[in-house]
Amino acid sequence: MIGKLVAEAIGTFFLVFTIGQAVMKPNDAGSLAPLAIGSALMVMVYATGHFSGGHLNPAVTLGVTLRGKSTWAEALPYWGAQVAGAIVAAGLVIFLKGGRATPAPSDYNDAQKLLAEFLFTFALVFVVLNSATAKGTVGNSFYGLAIGFTVMVGAFAVGPVSGGAFNPAVGVGVTVMGLADLTTLIIYLVADFVGGAVAALVFNALDMGGDRTVAP
Repeated sequence: MIGKLVAEAIGTFFLVFTIGQAVMKPNDAGSLAPLAIGSALMVMVYATGHFSGGHLNPAVTLGVTLRGKSTWAEALPYWGAQVAGAIVAAGLVIFLKGGRATPAPSDYNDAQKLLAEFLFTFALVFVVLNSATAKGTVGNSFYGLAIGFTVMVGAFAVGPVSGGAFNPAVGVGVTVMGLADLTTLIIYLVADFVGGAVAALVFNALDMGGDRTVAP
């Protein structure tokens, strides 16, 4: 179990570290930031998926647990490891950038941010469950690409609306870095956990994992 927690912390660290380095000034990645972030998630999912499951996201861990592929005894330590990795990453970004950021003013209200976060966290967990836990996709080699590209698409589509966290650990990390305020962090926590839970409920209700399918 310790090894899995270390893997989750490492994977989440590099995701959040990439977000900070790509988004925070100086020397940010500009319009290419979503590509960098999605790619970071992809490679870390491939690196850790065989060992810890490659959740790297408390909302994903919640979805996988509700899907029945993890236990609450595993989920709670996973959340701790993911948040710890995010906080360490945020601290190193602050050191490299020379200080914390200041949250940018937003043209969007809290309801709009909540909806944006919910939709793409739902999409992310839905993709994770279907590409990495379903009988119909068992043994595939594309799951990491699908997961990383979902975050990239979400960042391009609604990043300007909500900041594009889709991940409570990322929400904690960007708040520590100063990219988000406490109100936005609450939005991330609520919308992302609800999005992950609803994705799992839909997945289970439709038996998309093939658990209730009887072979002929």
